[in-house]
Amino acid sequence: MLKKSIYVVFFLLVFSIQFADARPIAPVDLAGDLFGAPYRIRVPQNWNGTLLVYAHGYRDRADHPGEVDNRAADLAPSAALEPVLLAQGYALAGSAYRNNGWAVEEGINDLANLTIFFNFRVGRPQNTILWGISMGTVIGFESMERYGFLYDGALCACAVGAGASQSWDSAGDLALAYDKLFGMPASWGTPGDVRNDIDFETEVQPKLVAEVSSQANYPKFEFIRLVTGTPGRGITPPAPPNFYPNWIFTDMFFSTEARAELERRAGGPVVQNLNRNYNLTAAEKAYLVTLGVPAPIIEGWLTTLNASRTISAPASSRNYLERNADYNGRITDPVLTLHTLYDPLVTVSQEREYLETVTSARRTRYLYQTYTNGNGHCNFTGEQLVASVTAINNWVRTRTKPTAANFPTALGFLPAGFLPPPMNQP
Repeated sequence: MLKKSIYVVFFLLVFSIQFADARPIAPVDLAGDLFGAPYRIRVPQNWNGTLLVYAHGYRDRADHPGEVDNRAADLAPSAALEPVLLAQGYALAGSAYRNNGWAVEEGINDLANLTIFFNFRVGRPQNTILWGISMGTVIGFESMERYGFLYDGALCACAVGAGASQSWDSAGDLALAYDKLFGMPASWGTPGDVRNDIDFETEVQPKLVAEVSSQANYPKFEFIRLVTGTPGRGITPPAPPNFYPNWIFTDMFFSTEARAELERRAGGPVVQNLNRNYNLTAAEKAYLVTLGVPAPIIEGWLTTLNASRTISAPASSRNYLERNADYNGRITDPVLTLHTLYDPLVTVSQEREYLETVTSARRTRYLYQTYTNGNGHCNFTGEQLVASVTAINNWVRTRTKPTAANFPTALGFLPAGFLPPPMNQP
């Protein structure tokens, strides 16, 4: 922690020297490159004193022929939100990070640098709020633990609340279940260690399309969905085609190509399943029987999975995953989380895991969680996002925790009291 603090203080000194006499008056529209990370800053004429620092989600790395890296420094989850937030007086800042892929370490440092840069190039905000989606929430949660002195609060939407290790282990569970029911070609690698240059679009997707196109395979995919806990144990997703088959494509991309990119970063495999207990509830088994799967077949699939709890990762690559990032929950400022009920990739159960982490750290006074009836990963309406930004800003300014009144059901928020189920695996 001391080394990280010294790192930030160093850049404070650098920027204070370089930009001491350069503080333009709003409005401001700046773009450039900060230590290899493209950035953009916008400040409206009627700046309300709050700076929103945006952490974007996962971006595929251009590591196959014909691919091009997205290096845009987005300021919000959608371009349509930018003028809305500017009109409400918020200053906006965003970074593309130094590279794409599982750029958690880079994102944490690049956004810290950007926040410091803003302070010396533009002016000191009254409040600085870090907000992000998907992988950006890993950056958000970890930043609130490491660099809480830089940020006054955080909004984490479709949050990876379980942390990196548990989340990527779930991706390994999916690969294992798929392998046992459909067969993973040897050219892909193994469920525990995918080939480092596997390409989802040309290798994995064509096989999935052929399998999804056969109605006879639907029960198998439903078994995989249930045993991996998607979208959450006891939560019934919308009927096909509104949830299936899209979920399997999204999840398998991360289980294969995205994981391969992470393995290259980590220097080896990262997932484990030694402590798993692959199981279904009685209701889930009965449901599969209605789809035409005999009970002995279901039990056989479970037995096969539990006999395959042999996947482990080298300590060095596993440690990289844990550092980027698992959480300790010791937050010291307000954190608001937002999640759709039917999230096929980062399930709503991840919010339960984050709650338990923060509860263990005895910091629940700094956490508020809210949910929407949305279907899809990060599929929020503009009104829901603006309501959430307003809520975290008010919480930071007044130190008064939000209530259900801040998240009306008329906008698609779930009623107060909803508690997601835990993830299927520890």
